[in-house]
Amino acid sequence: MRVLTKSKFKLGLECPNKLFYVGKKEYANQKDDNPFLEALAKGGFQVEELARLYYPSGHLLEGEDWDYKKHWEHTKELLKKENVTIYEAAFLHDGLFIRTDILVKRGNSIQLVEVKSKSFNPEDENIFIGKTGRLISDWKPYLFDVAFQKHVMQLCFPVWEIKCYIMMADKSKKASIDGLNQFFRLTKLTDNRTGVKVLVKSKDELGSPILDKLEVTDIVSGIESGKFIYNDGLSFQDSIEDYKQAYLKDEYRNFPTSYMTCNKCEFKADVDSGLLSGFKECFVKQHNWKEGDFSKLNLFDIRGIHWTKSIKLFQSELIFGEKLSQESIGLKEGVGKLSDSERAWIQIEKAISDDSTIYVDKHGLKEEVDKWIFPLHFIDFETCTAALPFSKGRKPYEQIAFQFSHHKYYEDGKIEHATEFICNQAAYFPNFDFIRELKKALENDYGTIFRFHNHENTILNAIHSQLLESDEKDKIPLIEFIESISHSTGNSAKKWSGDRDMVDLWVVAKNFYFNPLTKGSNSLKDLLPAALNNSGFLQEKYSKPIQQISLTSKNFPDEFIWLRKNQEKIINPYKGLPPVFDNWTEEEIEKSISEIEEINDGGAALTAYGKLQYTDMTKAEVDEITSALLKYCELDTLAMVMLYEHFREIIK
Repeated sequence: MRVLTKSKFKLGLECPNKLFYVGKKEYANQKDDNPFLEALAKGGFQVEELARLYYPSGHLLEGEDWDYKKHWEHTKELLKKENVTIYEAAFLHDGLFIRTDILVKRGNSIQLVEVKSKSFNPEDENIFIGKTGRLISDWKPYLFDVAFQKHVMQLCFPVWEIKCYIMMADKSKKASIDGLNQFFRLTKLTDNRTGVKVLVKSKDELGSPILDKLEVTDIVSGIESGKFIYNDGLSFQDSIEDYKQAYLKDEYRNFPTSYMTCNKCEFKADVDSGLLSGFKECFVKQHNWKEGDFSKLNLFDIRGIHWTKSIKLFQSELIFGEKLSQESIGLKEGVGKLSDSERAWIQIEKAISDDSTIYVDKHGLKEEVDKWIFPLHFIDFETCTAALPFSKGRKPYEQIAFQFSHHKYYEDGKIEHATEFICNQAAYFPNFDFIRELKKALENDYGTIFRFHNHENTILNAIHSQLLESDEKDKIPLIEFIESISHSTGNSAKKWSGDRDMVDLWVVAKNFYFNPLTKGSNSLKDLLPAALNNSGFLQEKYSKPIQQISLTSKNFPDEFIWLRKNQEKIINPYKGLPPVFDNWTEEEIEKSISEIEEINDGGAALTAYGKLQYTDMTKAEVDEITSALLKYCELDTLAMVMLYEHFREIIK
């Protein structure tokens, strides 16, 4: 039975064509394999379970999610009661189907409570509606979701008076107990619809509430009346009918492509995936692209053209790189560095001429490198934010810095994995221990410190704020240390710029270097394999065991080799990290409670840290996860070292 659900309605709002591709196993869907999205979704399940405790004695409808009629009949039976609370109440009407997170019925007065794993500041007067009177773009999908739910409910029960709410974490509230998060266990082994096992029976066991609800009834009415629109075109009511017909009939809607929507399309397939591409089919049908066109450089591949310019180029059918000119992309020369548009033009020129050689501003890069002071320090942080705080006194989504790795590069070429820190203790706030250990690692010389992108600076700013509010006896020297190696962000009340402010290798690469193998990306996960494939020096060096290349490691044996090949193709080192429970038997793995298989990206790392909060986890399992986290983080800083060596090789 095909029905238009609220998730599919939201998908239709993004692009009606997606309704044709969603749920079909033969089509690629990149959202299905996104570790960060998966981690966020799991956090949402925990918040939903906590919210249910705020509305006790509710009836949960679960199991057999595909049986829409069964759940609708069950809901109708429960709604015969004058007063009732239902979790996952189901409503089915003429091809439309919704499930409500929490529904409270008191006669004909209804509370529709949508639970979100987002947060709000109660002092913010413009949470949902901006100063211009328009809906805040980030909130649009959620508000239209609630409006769709109310619409279907009203069709089923026209006499109901429905008030709409969004429940989420209040950023001003602090947890009053330790281990709030661990009472809501993420698991694959439960029959619960959300995959969470709840270990408490009442919210009274959880201390002070950290969730609150905001009424959005008037906003929903504005959506229904057309005061607030999602995008130009169909009205709210017409869009529901249009998307319903498209999905029920399994029709491709032929909705016009656009740069902004298609650029974010999840239905793109990797060449070797063996899956169909919805993105590809749209451009065949609407733009008459031939097979060869998809291998040509196009606007979606080019980094550095401002999005407003890209929109205009797309509308003018100037999509392929071969049709673009310096004038059309708005080329502007950078001052002492590559501008974004210069990088875009380099990418275009190299793609058109099939030139895979690296572009580098050797003079500018050498000038930058010559400023750096030995020994060089490369640092990487692993961090986490959780809707449900891990420890007492912390707020929802407060930054937690639980791990760092630190490589030191000496002037004679010796590379030392100098220090590392990890906190695997459950229900403990590690940030102040983290910054103390980082201070010890970096305060003994004036060598240049490197980070990659903004994350480390952002985290240091967060710890700076946490220290200011703390009673730590050494808060002043710790704050002074943070201010010496970082700079303040726009959110900081105090402004500073350290005399030893970290150098951002991402900025260095962006300013002076372009490798066609990265396809315009400046992500370290793309730069590293590209550099390895281009650098004979790196290939020769890191194809040898650690003990032979003047390199130390805290987590890998001396005989470990970082670079291996598969049919002459270099294997990305991140793909070579060993599985978490590499030496465990199947029986031992089955008894584990973390359900973690590998840690080779940031999403997996933060998920692993969340699992370490389980106080009943065995020491053996804690040790295995800790070991995997240490290996992953060590590679992150070694990757920065490799990139530095690549730069140094180029300018020699």
